[in-house]
Amino acid sequence: MKKAKVRSLGEIAKIAKRAKDKGLKVVTTNGCFDLIHVGHIRNLERARSLGDVLIVGINSDSSVKKLKGKNRPIITAIERAEVIGSLSSVDYVFIFADLAPTRWLAKVKPDVHVKGGDRKIHEIPERHLLKKIGAKLIFLPIRKGRSTSALIEKIKKYA
Repeated sequence: MKKAKVRSLGEIAKIAKRAKDKGLKVVTTNGCFDLIHVGHIRNLERARSLGDVLIVGINSDSSVKKLKGKNRPIITAIERAEVIGSLSSVDYVFIFADLAPTRWLAKVKPDVHVKGGDRKIHEIPERHLLKKIGAKLIFLPIRKGRSTSALIEKIKKYA
């Protein structure tokens, strides 16, 4: 059952430590993943190719609302986590409530952390922590027009 991939942060931290103790490369990424689209799928597959274990942090409903506005999320965090967990590229998923991933990254201590290429290095609040723990920060390219916001606008035109 894919729900088995959805874990608590405490469990995720233990899983990451065990993987690293075995010499496996742990990769993390995070996001809202409100309406899943091809851009999400491609970047998760790319992120997975960078290591042995891919762990995805999903923003909680309250943090999505703060980041994206009062009408978001469209899909609840539990359901978003289950959908992301159903992907073969994803090993584990958890939900976090902070606006930035810094606190959970300090616990998971990945080897690699992946962000979308639509962001600049100075916009990444976790960059200092990643450097401190020796994790590599990798930006993946983003295809224009492949975003949840663009998808929502397209749907509104037909509503």
